[in-house]
Amino acid sequence: MIPSRYRNSILFALLAVIWGSSFVAIKAGLHAFPPVLFAAFRYDVAGAALLTVVVGLGLRNDDFQWRPTTRTDWTLVGIGGTFMFGAYLALLFTGQQYVTSGVGAVILSLKPVVTPLFALALLPNERFNALEVVGVLLALVGVVVVADPTSLGGSTVGIALLLVAALVFAFASVVTQRLRTTLPALTQQAWMMVVGALVLHATSAAIRGWPSVSFTRPALVSLVYLAFVASIGGYVIYFDLLERVGANEVNLVNYVVPVAATLFGWALLGESITDATVSGFLVIVAGFVLLKWATLKRGVIAAQRPSRRVPQGGSETVVVSGNVYYRG
Repeated sequence: MIPSRYRNSILFALLAVIWGSSFVAIKAGLHAFPPVLFAAFRYDVAGAALLTVVVGLGLRNDDFQWRPTTRTDWTLVGIGGTFMFGAYLALLFTGQQYVTSGVGAVILSLKPVVTPLFALALLPNERFNALEVVGVLLALVGVVVVADPTSLGGSTVGIALLLVAALVFAFASVVTQRLRTTLPALTQQAWMMVVGALVLHATSAAIRGWPSVSFTRPALVSLVYLAFVASIGGYVIYFDLLERVGANEVNLVNYVVPVAATLFGWALLGESITDATVSGFLVIVAGFVLLKWATLKRGVIAAQRPSRRVPQGGSETVVVSGNVYYRG
């Protein structure tokens, strides 16, 4: 039994470990599966499992909405499934072939930074101050440092694909923010996974036809880990923390995941840790701090109060390993 005073910290660390190690699982599975097909298999399993849970909840509780019912619901699921699971995962798994686990996680840590750029362009009443502009620019400099332009090669291709993945994810997350729905988050997740799996299968077939696949034991272990532990287990832990500590604090997991991914890649796959990767990550984190300075400052002040509650006013963008959610 976890002592209550340590519970949130332990779960936060566990979430970082789960999502960080998922990059290693992806690398391991790519030795057996074509990248896009591998991503499709991941959400075949995770989507079927989560949808079964959602349908079961709906059958036991008439008040639980287990499926999309309105046009807005289906639009939300369609956009989220197509872009945030389909296109995003296709680019992620393909790009991950060319880079280490740590580099992949570092590039994807840009999601909380680039999401406000699309919000600025697509959402009303969004504004940037000078400090936020500097933060975004600094984070982009961090990507250049990680890419190391003096050493062009396959890793540059991978970084480019992962950068596009982060941009696609951020764009889709802002577009879906415009769609107001009462569909529960669990139901959204399940149906988006199903739609994403279908998109990934169609994309894989269009790229490579129907390749023969060797289901080796390491590949199956990677697939099961990604589907159940990283996708579903991580999701459950994340939302538990979201309710307990709020969006500002749980959002910081995005900057612990690359550290975990780098260490797991080094320990399990023998991947090297370069100075460029470490330096670029630190620059991206500095950019994030500048971008979110006001939000982080409020979080520190709130943490010093005797009783802390999740803020109810305003809205907060929460970018996690596989999805974006909005509180407000």
